[in-house]
Amino acid sequence: MYFVIHAIDRSDAGTLRGRTRPAHLDYLGGFDILFGGPMLDDDGAMCGSLIVVQAEDRAAAEAFAAGDPYALAGLFEAVTITAMKPVLGV
Repeated sequence: MYFVIHAIDRSDAGTLRGRTRPAHLDYLGGFDILFGGPMLDDDGAMCGSLIVVQAEDRAAAEAFAAGDPYALAGLFEAVTITAMKPVLGV
């Protein structure tokens, strides 16, 4: 099953995203990611993350999100996890 991880950065995160990015990218390599990337604000600055990951169930998707170095570092203000069914572009 696929899950969308939609995470919004804290407004006071400063350089935390950049400092944590190498560990975040290494972490993602161990999972079945359909697609993902940083979200951008109107000025083109990174302001969050969107990842579509394949996981056995919601609990596994939640564990994936919780184990992300970005989450462990406290980068996110809010995270939502929603199951999805890919139809287009697959």
